[in-house]
Amino acid sequence: METFESERAPLPRNMIENSMFEEEPDVVDLATESPSYAIDSDDAVYEPRSSRLLVRGLGENDLDEDEEDYESSARLLGMSFMNRSSNQRSVASSYTRQQYSGSCPKPSTKTTVVGVLILVLVASMIMVVYFLPGCTFTRKGCRKSNSTMDSIYPISTSGELFPWTQLRLPPSVHPVHYNISLHPNLTFMTFQGSVSILVQVSNETKNIVLHSSDLNISKVSFDGKEVHVLEYKPWQQIAIKFPEDLKNGQYVLNINYTAKLSNSYDGFYNSSYVDTNGTKRVLAATQFEPLAARKAFPCFDEPAFKSTFTIKMTRERKYISLSNMPKVKTTDLKNGLQEDEFKESVRMSTYLVAFIVAEFIGVSNNVSNTTVSVYAVPDKKDQVQYALKTACKLLEFYNAFFDNVYPLSKLDLVAIPDFLAGAMENWGLITFRETTLLVGSNSSSIDKQLVTSVIAHELAHQWFGNLVTMSWWNDLWLNEGFATYMQYMSIETVFPDLDMDTEFLKVRFEALAKDALNSSHPVSTVVSTPEQVEEMFDAVSYEKGASILLMLNATLADGEFRKGVIEYLQNYSLSNTESEDLWNSLSQVSNKNVNVSEMMNTWTVHKGFPLVTVERKGTQVTLTQEHFLLNAENSTSDSLWHIPLTYVNDSCSSLSSCKQVFHLKDKTATLKLPDQVKWLKFNFRSDGFYIVHYDDEGWKNLIDALKKDVNVLSCKDRAALINNIFALSRSGKVSFREVLNLMEYIRNETDTAPLTEALFQLGQIYRLLDKRSEFDLASRMASYIDQHFGDLMASQSWDLESSVSKMTLRSALLEMACSLNIGNCSTQAKHLFDQWLASNKTSQIPSDLMRTVFRVAAQTDEGWGTLLDTYKNSINDQEKRKTLDALASTQDLRKIIWILHNSLDGSEIQTQEFPLVINTICKNFAGYLYAWDFLKENWDKITQKFPVGSFAIQSIIMSATSQFSTKTHLTETQNFFSSLGTNGSQMRIVQEAIETIKLNMRWMEKNLNTLQIWL
Repeated sequence: METFESERAPLPRNMIENSMFEEEPDVVDLATESPSYAIDSDDAVYEPRSSRLLVRGLGENDLDEDEEDYESSARLLGMSFMNRSSNQRSVASSYTRQQYSGSCPKPSTKTTVVGVLILVLVASMIMVVYFLPGCTFTRKGCRKSNSTMDSIYPISTSGELFPWTQLRLPPSVHPVHYNISLHPNLTFMTFQGSVSILVQVSNETKNIVLHSSDLNISKVSFDGKEVHVLEYKPWQQIAIKFPEDLKNGQYVLNINYTAKLSNSYDGFYNSSYVDTNGTKRVLAATQFEPLAARKAFPCFDEPAFKSTFTIKMTRERKYISLSNMPKVKTTDLKNGLQEDEFKESVRMSTYLVAFIVAEFIGVSNNVSNTTVSVYAVPDKKDQVQYALKTACKLLEFYNAFFDNVYPLSKLDLVAIPDFLAGAMENWGLITFRETTLLVGSNSSSIDKQLVTSVIAHELAHQWFGNLVTMSWWNDLWLNEGFATYMQYMSIETVFPDLDMDTEFLKVRFEALAKDALNSSHPVSTVVSTPEQVEEMFDAVSYEKGASILLMLNATLADGEFRKGVIEYLQNYSLSNTESEDLWNSLSQVSNKNVNVSEMMNTWTVHKGFPLVTVERKGTQVTLTQEHFLLNAENSTSDSLWHIPLTYVNDSCSSLSSCKQVFHLKDKTATLKLPDQVKWLKFNFRSDGFYIVHYDDEGWKNLIDALKKDVNVLSCKDRAALINNIFALSRSGKVSFREVLNLMEYIRNETDTAPLTEALFQLGQIYRLLDKRSEFDLASRMASYIDQHFGDLMASQSWDLESSVSKMTLRSALLEMACSLNIGNCSTQAKHLFDQWLASNKTSQIPSDLMRTVFRVAAQTDEGWGTLLDTYKNSINDQEKRKTLDALASTQDLRKIIWILHNSLDGSEIQTQEFPLVINTICKNFAGYLYAWDFLKENWDKITQKFPVGSFAIQSIIMSATSQFSTKTHLTETQNFFSSLGTNGSQMRIVQEAIETIKLNMRWMEKNLNTLQIWL
């Protein structure tokens, strides 16, 4: 599955419904678990109004002292265990010890003994009455129970014991084949379904347990006999109990059910759009990854339970239906309905099953004996040709590269009008956002870069993820890391003009930033709950996974990586794997003296990545590795990585042939150099997933070399130096003065990668200063950016451009210039917008400049209104998204509030765009506190749209909090998320948000004086 600008397919929010505040039942409910990640706060006090007081002119301490104090979730967590005893303690605590004020008669021994006996008797009676169950005093009495069973098994919805005690399904029964029949009613947004599952009992058992969520089961039969089904909703499981053990063999399980089409973005969900005639159109589509197939049909919904599927779909005549496999026949039914039947599928996991009922049209082409088709709504049929040509070229590339031909006879790519993820790799039926598949006639190469990337990612999944699938979600990176790496590798080969090298470098830097936090996690880590499964869809699984594969490929001899991948796919075709299976396949073909498994396990099992410190004395270089953390104050990590260190020196520094390799496995090692070497640069082209710190002389020599000749290092190496020194400054290992020293060379820089990285890093600091109301320093930072980038900004053309690299640089420079009012950028943007309006929106604004031009225009009432009309009526989805970004950049608080409400409720703006709206609003001072308050006040509604743990929620939280840098906002963030209990407090992203605020605070405390002096 492909992410899309910090958004990910959602997961049902109530997969685990804890009721931790209720009185505990006689049977322990195993769904009530403590949060996985503790919030760093003892008392949760949440007051959403307070953040709005932090506006220009008010400091962080200018808050109302009479804020209402709410009961903390930390206290509430103990209620079910402590409420009885605490009630008694509260009575006792109302009495306080009185000072002795005079003499009183001493009681006799007899009186004392009698008093004690009475107290003991009364206390004993109270305890007996209190601790005996209420049913003791009823006519029926209490249910006799097996104490062992009652203490282990949860209670099903019928009140009977549910026969399974784990979130993972038992391995004793697995599916062989599903026959699924579905009939969606797109008028009432419901569907009827029946599923017949051929199951294999491999170990004798009295129970069959599988998944079902939000399905109303009406009838269940097993081998022709009707049976009773139990349901345990917190784990989304159903079970059938048998009086005797089922013998090994195959059986048929039939289930009939009804359900509502989901109104979120998962399961079998309803979607709608308005066509160019103003008519509302409806459709039904699926999004099952990771845990939502169970919302469409009862199933064994885990990746390792692979099976074959036959699907039948009943529909009205005006619709078409699509599924993973080709349609084999259509049967006319009564009432004007038709039933489509699809060919039996190959063996696959449930999360890859897909079906769609919609009014779509498609175009097709045949390549390598596969019919490739692209489907879209009729109004956008002229926007599908680029995707079709791209998919055909990439399919041919993958068939050859993997030496393993795509196994299905058809491959559909479908643009869904209302779709949260960037795309989903359903086998043979890949679903996309319209923005990531459709390309209009005025789209630029930079727009095509996005579409090509997503298609390449999803096609790579047809092998990595579909043909060979991870056994469990802890190894999600085997799917997503590989697909991410292959998307960049394939495009560099097939579409070299799209400059994917620079894009890949940027996402590696983003992965390093996330992985430098204590709240990060290993690439392969323990995953249990549904929320933890959803949280695995992050930069560690995707971008870090891809980065370590790049590092491995760069370490192995030419061609060995491909040979190992081919071996892996052949050995495990249609099966499930773990990380070790991949490493073993690569080890078998490696001729180098490198133990692939030993080396790569250090990168998948350990959290984070290493910092390599380089200290030179004459010809001897001492290399030291340590776990790099932005905040290492309380770190006890002793992790060691096997690092394939690469380096170049001043005698040969920019060509691949210059690269030398040293394997650093221990904490410290030494390296001998020739006498004439002046300087060293480690991590050649940033192919390794680590950062490097040099001693003072090492940094000085590199900076001096760049000041003399920027081309002495490759553009990737220059970008990496910038990235690394900002990270080292953020961690406190170098002063910000050293950062400014390196930045002095930037005036002579002309390449995209180092310039965009420098702009990104400086822009982050500017926004932190702005949000903290350090207006003088923010203004001086803007002047610093003008001094170092102003000439380059002024030299940019506003005309059409064809080079992706130049467009990437131009858009970054001009976006920064216009936002900081540098030069005549805003005037130029306004002129271009006026020309566009005067031509009745027919003149073309360069696609890479559209966001910048529209943002400038959106700052006036007239311009904002024009853009809102454009957003509502445009059928070019890339244009729509840039327009929405501009609308959200307004400084008008009334418009900000309007766009927040309308993007969440979906009335005027699609709800799938809410994360983008939050992100854009929070970049600007005017709205970021309102966005934060909106998040807090609408949290329940937000988590109904984007479930807890989803990547959309991760994006929303980080957008709203990542620029806080005061103690007040830290406390407010901690208190709010603590108050959520099971509705969010346990998320890893909450820890990341809190950690980021603390890092911002520390950086500000350490560097404000430096900024005052040097800016």
